[in-house]
Amino acid sequence: MPVLLLTLFLARRMLTCPAAEMVDGSKLLYLEQAFWRTPQKPFRQRFYMVKPCPKELKCDVEVSSYAIREVEEYKNFCDRPRDQRPLPEEVIGDIGEHLTTIHLRRCDRGKRCLYEGSTPPGGFPNSWNGATYSTSELAVLKNNEIHTWDRGFDDDGNQVWGVKAGPYEFKPAPSSSYSDMFSPLNFPPQQFFEKRIEGSFVLQE
Repeated sequence: MPVLLLTLFLARRMLTCPAAEMVDGSKLLYLEQAFWRTPQKPFRQRFYMVKPCPKELKCDVEVSSYAIREVEEYKNFCDRPRDQRPLPEEVIGDIGEHLTTIHLRRCDRGKRCLYEGSTPPGGFPNSWNGATYSTSELAVLKNNEIHTWDRGFDDDGNQVWGVKAGPYEFKPAPSSSYSDMFSPLNFPPQQFFEKRIEGSFVLQE
């Protein structure tokens, strides 16, 4: 089966903001990614639920991603005035399929990061573009950068989608402070990130 390798040099933005609070105190964030030139047309929209890790796990923060049922209703959610957004109870009702869960730990002293973590071994089921499972890695750096690395693999362990060379690196806008986003007790207002990204993508026909 032919494989197409693409080298891309893109400018993307990642925007996130609080969307609702769950009964158990978990925070629900809305996140979207779009190309810099077309922010009104996001290509990825997700809910992220952030809460303290269960006591039996050796981690500090649990971050789970979910699909959005009425996804068209949430385009540019963070850019809108609050009275033009879906209500919190509507947001909770639109939480869709669970996609991934990442367990984050505080980084050791002397490292560049504040938090880092990944999906459990074996990742989570994923059928997009010939994959059978996907993995995710996430790091929150002290300079407020966010590094994310999502990849899909087939039954033989071959990577079939995602960046091959390393993670996407999102830099904060000058007025942003992202370091406390993954603290279960601190959720800043709307955030904005953009960075030119260069990497190799593998797509399977």
